[in-house]
Amino acid sequence: MLWALVVGFGCMALWRGSRATLARRPRRKAASRVLDGGRALFYAFVCWGTAVYAGGGGQGSSGNAKSQDWTASALELPYGQVLVGAAGCLLIGIGAVLAVRAAMRRFLRQLDTAGMSRGSKQVVTALGVGGGVARGVVFAAAGVFILVAAVRYDPHEAKGVDATLRSFAQTPVGPWLLVAVGIGLVLFGIFSFASARWRHL
Repeated sequence: MLWALVVGFGCMALWRGSRATLARRPRRKAASRVLDGGRALFYAFVCWGTAVYAGGGGQGSSGNAKSQDWTASALELPYGQVLVGAAGCLLIGIGAVLAVRAAMRRFLRQLDTAGMSRGSKQVVTALGVGGGVARGVVFAAAGVFILVAAVRYDPHEAKGVDATLRSFAQTPVGPWLLVAVGIGLVLFGIFSFASARWRHL
């Protein structure tokens, strides 16, 4: 399953990279190309990290420990505290944008809604809203932990995705928030299949 993820992440990196460099639509803005380029780098990095772990190079090191190691290394750099804080703010901003865009149903602009039946469009819309908001919440929460690590100058405050999700269970709402976010991420996964089916090329 890990190697299947490696192939999937690799394909995503190639797809995003091709959209950044090979797309010939005249209306394609430079900002969109840059965004696709950034996504290509992200998926390439995740692909490489997953491949290393699948090959046995990452055994015994959790995502949380790795994020703490990276944060500690970054804090030791010149202006490291500022850089880590900026990274945290960037993640918070990305999460907020993802959640707001999902709530506003902006993702429908990228889909061929004319080719959907009325029922399919309603289901895909519900999946996109719920899944997109959940994805944004996870990004923003991870950014908050990184920002706190920068403010307190403590890399142990940074958390990986697994620890970020577990932290939702420690809120006053208890594990119900974690369940809700988990369901939302599952919805986003299902929405991704719909996006692959109806997305504009």
